[in-house]
Amino acid sequence: MEERTRAYLRGRFRDHYRRTEPVLPPDADAREWGYIPWTSGPGTTMVRHKSTLDLGDLGKFLARERPRHVYFSAGRYDDPAAGSMGEKGWVGSDLVFDLDADHLPAVELGVDSYGEMLEKCKAALLRLLDFLEDDFGFQDLTVVFSGGRGYHVHVRDPAVQPLESDARREIVDYVRGIGLDLEGVIHEEAVGGTAGRASPARKRTLRTEGGWSARAHRYLMSFVDDLVAMDDEAAVERLREFDGIGEGKATAALRAAHTNDDQIATGNIDVHPAFYSLSRQLIPEVVAADNAPIDEPVTTDTNRLIRLPGSLHGGSGLCVRRLDRDAIEAFDPLTDAVPDTFRNQEISVEVEEESQVELGGDSFTLPAGTHRVREYAGVFLMARGRAEKGEEA
Repeated sequence: MEERTRAYLRGRFRDHYRRTEPVLPPDADAREWGYIPWTSGPGTTMVRHKSTLDLGDLGKFLARERPRHVYFSAGRYDDPAAGSMGEKGWVGSDLVFDLDADHLPAVELGVDSYGEMLEKCKAALLRLLDFLEDDFGFQDLTVVFSGGRGYHVHVRDPAVQPLESDARREIVDYVRGIGLDLEGVIHEEAVGGTAGRASPARKRTLRTEGGWSARAHRYLMSFVDDLVAMDDEAAVERLREFDGIGEGKATAALRAAHTNDDQIATGNIDVHPAFYSLSRQLIPEVVAADNAPIDEPVTTDTNRLIRLPGSLHGGSGLCVRRLDRDAIEAFDPLTDAVPDTFRNQEISVEVEEESQVELGGDSFTLPAGTHRVREYAGVFLMARGRAEKGEEA
């Protein structure tokens, strides 16, 4: 990045911070703060181990220093400005989750557009919130668009504050479906008497509400709906794709799906041995479809630094936006996270190689060369390292 470009971005970040007021997290004085300045060279230098006493008024600090990135800690400390973690005196930490489109199995890097990647990331976010709210019952949640390629979720319920890394890793494994116990998903219960048998008959079911079992049931119901909508020949062929299900078992499982829909709807998967076998084999598909592929090191690190809502992301020029829970579905980061500061003028940029831009409701491709573009598009390209600041006439 040329110095002219760096100076321009630094100045416009200052203008943004002069006209906006950051929202501090709870217990801001007990948290460590850090930031990355607009330094020259290929690397980045993190300035950390700061407290609000060091920074002073945060709004004035941001306008004065106009940093490239701004962070605060998930952890709370007795002495957040101490130079080592051992000296800080850890008190507790928020439970933080990070979803990054770059790491989602559903995202095809080099194929999906920026907007498509973010849409897939939002779908993963909604699955994560389903786990946190419905399975764990967490209530104090803050959802944040990262300003880059994903979302952060901060859980601040008192119960999570003292959790050590190992306990946080168990939560990670649960929402990712890692090591999921099949017998914990399929429930068995005794039905009726022994009727001459050594033990009572057993019925195997999926729960229709709560946890991975209910997710498996919803997935099974969708699979059955698709199956019975096919003609019989196609349905049998689909069933034969599963291990150990030949034509005979496939025909039996299909017949069970057609004739026992009420029982299956209540969670009963013991309507036929072939149907039970099918249900067991669908569970890995359930995990692949319904897990939340969060970044494990972020959640397990009790000292993690995370982006400050209201700050700017130095790799995109977009705003790190806190989202109300009922606004997530309608949120469009490519429009709603564009800072007002960058909306009202055009600037000249020198594009280094052909680049696609999806921002502010527009989508266009710029060939290499000098162009006049909306400022938010120019800031995005420069922050991404795909353009330099051009000369203004």
